[in-house]
Amino acid sequence: MNKWLNKQTVTTSIVALLVGVLLTGGLLFLSAPKMMMMEDEGAYGFEETVERFEEEVVAANWKLAGLHDMQEVLAGFGHDVLQVKVYELCSSKYSAVILAEDDERIVSPLMPCRVAIYEKSDGKTYITRMNSRLMAMPFGGMINDVMKQAAGETEVILAKIIKE
Repeated sequence: MNKWLNKQTVTTSIVALLVGVLLTGGLLFLSAPKMMMMEDEGAYGFEETVERFEEEVVAANWKLAGLHDMQEVLAGFGHDVLQVKVYELCSSKYSAVILAEDDERIVSPLMPCRVAIYEKSDGKTYITRMNSRLMAMPFGGMINDVMKQAAGETEVILAKIIKE
């Protein structure tokens, strides 16, 4: 009887471990998109949010490296969507550090930093961006340090247009 209990305990333990691993993996899979992207409601309407954002970027000595007006682009293909502007931001003090090193250029597809400002059907304006701090962690080292610093400055810029 002792051997039977021992086998049953081992089997139960293995099944419990597998169930735990599967549940944890499933929860991570379901929550990953919410962790990788950050979305906040804007404090202003769309046009004012866009205007203030652009002013804050310049005031922080960052460069607006690009702008994609997705409503305009998609209208050219016959689609009608709410306003969406995707900004590409660059701070040379961060990008130059990463791009100066051959082995670090692997993260160049993540550059420049992108921020989107858009409207939803609820009539509100939202600001979204990649969670750069989280995305930087697997790289470690200098990439992690630089991306976290850049993310911190981006959040300072955005804090002035995000609803509290």
